[in-house]
Amino acid sequence: MLALFFVPLVVLASGIVTTVWLLFLLYILSGLGMAGIGMGVMHDAIHGAYSKNKKINTLLGYSFNLIGGNATVWRIQHNVLHHTYTNIEHSDDDLNAPFFLRFSPHAKHYWVHQFQHIYIWFFYGISTISWITTKDFVRMKRYKDMGFLNKKNEYTKAVISMIAWKILYYGYALVLPMIMVPFSWWIVLLAFLSMHFVTGTLVSIVFQIAHIMPNNEFPLPDDKGYIDDNWYSHQFATTSNFSPNSKLLFWLIGGLNYQVEHHVLPDVCHVHYKKITKIVADTAEEFGMTYNVKTSMIRAISDHTKMLRSLGKKQTICVV
Repeated sequence: MLALFFVPLVVLASGIVTTVWLLFLLYILSGLGMAGIGMGVMHDAIHGAYSKNKKINTLLGYSFNLIGGNATVWRIQHNVLHHTYTNIEHSDDDLNAPFFLRFSPHAKHYWVHQFQHIYIWFFYGISTISWITTKDFVRMKRYKDMGFLNKKNEYTKAVISMIAWKILYYGYALVLPMIMVPFSWWIVLLAFLSMHFVTGTLVSIVFQIAHIMPNNEFPLPDDKGYIDDNWYSHQFATTSNFSPNSKLLFWLIGGLNYQVEHHVLPDVCHVHYKKITKIVADTAEEFGMTYNVKTSMIRAISDHTKMLRSLGKKQTICVV
């Protein structure tokens, strides 16, 4: 995955690219590698699941910084908020979205939501470019206000570090190709954005079809802030697998077609998901818990689209 991301960029930086179609092809290939690093390398590493050695996990977690993201922000957003409060409105940060997107039946409804199943694919495509340019900074400030990053100078150091990593990323992924390839800057920028569109679409779809689905639950806490279920049952009820028999997809997205296994055992490396899926499914059946799975990615995307359309209606019924 590192090679799939970096080799095309090295070729671009070499100055040997002389055709526009090759420029776009190399950036798109790099986009697949970027998605692979995010889902198959960084994701395991920041969960502490890539290796038993903490230093290796920390080192490989920085691969996220190399592709423009930020490991510190991701650890809070994903490991803490998403995995602890999956599909819980206002607590799972993956449900927090701009006003024109509605991912929860408990979110405020606007008239524009009736069209979200149509226009959302564009916003999925631009999600990573938005992520690395503005969203990381917004989230880091919000997490500080929530009580994270509260050690002395921790927030300041984190912001400075994040700025430095992003300058490095934009330097080798965009500025250097602009200098080296014989095309106008806007053509290179467009190719760069196409890379992110590939990454954003793939990453968004993978994570969204795991949770924003018709059969998944969106429970609300009681007046005291408690969910009326244990943590494992909650993960089974709010998560869905898809396309479990695709070896290519398993490799490309870091095993995240086995989202149920990942959510109940987040500290297990993804290479083991397929081997433990029967144990997880049998355990769910033994204790009367839901085990959601879609046979193909196409079926999962179709059901996700139906869910988005349902959420776009003013009255949305949700089973909890």
